[in-house]
Amino acid sequence: MVRPTQQLHPAREPVSVRAAATVLLLRDSEAGIEVLMTRRADVASFAPGAYVFPGGQIDAADEAAQRIATHRPTQTGLQLTQAIAAIREGFEELGVLLARHSDGRSVSAEDIASMDRSTASPVSFAEQCEKRGLRLASDQVFSLAHWITDRDLPKRFDVPFLVARMPEGQTPTADESEQFEPCWVRPADALARHAAGSFFMIFPTVRTLQRLAAYTSVDAVMKACAPTDAGEKPLWTSCPRAGLLGGQDARYMESDSPYGELALVCPDGQLLHTLDWQGEHAVPLLKNVQRLTAPNSGAMTGPGTNSYIVGDADTGYLVIDPGPNDAAHIGRLWRATQGDIRMIVCTHSHADHSPGAAPLQALCEKAKPPILGLSSAPTARSSARFAAERELRDGERLVLSGTRADGQEITHTLRAVHTPGHAANHVCLVLEEDGLLFSGDHILNGSTTVVDPPDGDMNAYLDSLDKLDAACEAGGIGFILPAHGYVIGSARAAIAQLKAHRLKREAKIASAMKKLPQGTPEDWLPLAYDDVPERMWPVAARSLAAHVARIRQLASAP
Repeated sequence: MVRPTQQLHPAREPVSVRAAATVLLLRDSEAGIEVLMTRRADVASFAPGAYVFPGGQIDAADEAAQRIATHRPTQTGLQLTQAIAAIREGFEELGVLLARHSDGRSVSAEDIASMDRSTASPVSFAEQCEKRGLRLASDQVFSLAHWITDRDLPKRFDVPFLVARMPEGQTPTADESEQFEPCWVRPADALARHAAGSFFMIFPTVRTLQRLAAYTSVDAVMKACAPTDAGEKPLWTSCPRAGLLGGQDARYMESDSPYGELALVCPDGQLLHTLDWQGEHAVPLLKNVQRLTAPNSGAMTGPGTNSYIVGDADTGYLVIDPGPNDAAHIGRLWRATQGDIRMIVCTHSHADHSPGAAPLQALCEKAKPPILGLSSAPTARSSARFAAERELRDGERLVLSGTRADGQEITHTLRAVHTPGHAANHVCLVLEEDGLLFSGDHILNGSTTVVDPPDGDMNAYLDSLDKLDAACEAGGIGFILPAHGYVIGSARAAIAQLKAHRLKREAKIASAMKKLPQGTPEDWLPLAYDDVPERMWPVAARSLAAHVARIRQLASAP
């Protein structure tokens, strides 16, 4: 848990959310699945001029209308109310009514024409249905997604995105006050038109259509959303976060690589953090943590190697991974710390992490900071040699402390965690007071690390993942700061996902080996990494070798 005193920005309470519901009305066409959309009024208080799915706020009458609604045994009372609200909004905005007569007959166009769609009607929607003996077909409405409006926005909703099949014999007609121009559109076409600037949509609509585009039929969507024995859950839930990219606001879901960094820097959702990669200036993440990215971007390093600066002017600084021997980058590290570097730590010996240590130390003329870490093992490549001035013990604590102008003591404690696997001498660091894990190359954002035998070992790598997970659980660690890529949030979930990915890849490799028992790693590689671009196969071959060694070791174990 990050100390509030280390947050960069004063906290503020996001606007409270309002309960709402939205429905995606679907139909099949020769060109594929289509969804009904409509354009919001240009003067609307939320998403003016945007193309949306029909929906709106839930009111008390929606819950009361449960008396005339059909439901599935697995639907909760809240889910039933949400379905009713979505049905009502679809009727009011587009004249589409998901309902049946008591004898099972579908609602006719004449039934709908006889009803008052106005929200100002003296007779409520439910009363009009009840008068005509109609039962709301809420049992035919299923949960697709759950969206909670971004924390930075002035108007926020907690809204399920529901799906239903468009009833036959009905024609959507906009109310011409809140909604205009109803249209049937393929998800892919809507996305293309949005990208071209002719079909404006807000972020949740875009992301929902991106997921919907993967389905070939309405039946496929309904099957994916069907309830299970465990109940009814949306396929995904998201409360997006926003940052600045290229001077414009950019929004991200939890699965997007910048999400964790935005959660760390602006936990309350304020639109303040810039996500553009640059190496000219250190990027503040907290008051006591800065990131300076080396100018060595590439296929193996992503945007570059992240050097982290921990500490403040009162405690002095510790530098993690000074990076390659790049004079400009090393000079920037020295200036960002005002030359007050107390310790330099290299997470491992690779050429993009440790060569900058000695030149950085040499710049510190007043007091030479020790270079700490684990020296290279004999298995290390000649291009990845490193000798620590002092070897870090597993569990050893490195302490920065000082006194502020107001007399308050301040401490930053980094604990070493030995994590062999990516390299035999790999070590991670835990910032104990703030629940942060500096993961070096053991955990990356946006890619999986290479495990290259003999210095890399897959058994050790997986064991170290378990060790880091235990450290996160014991220390309440919420964020991972990798050597490449943005900050990762939900630390334990990220580790679990990474381990599952590794084991899934290993299963594919084992399957390839079984299919071609007389084959070679070169034969197995295209089968096991068929989902990876061929240009990356030479790199993947290293990790394949590590997996093959582990598979054979497990097979020979008694």
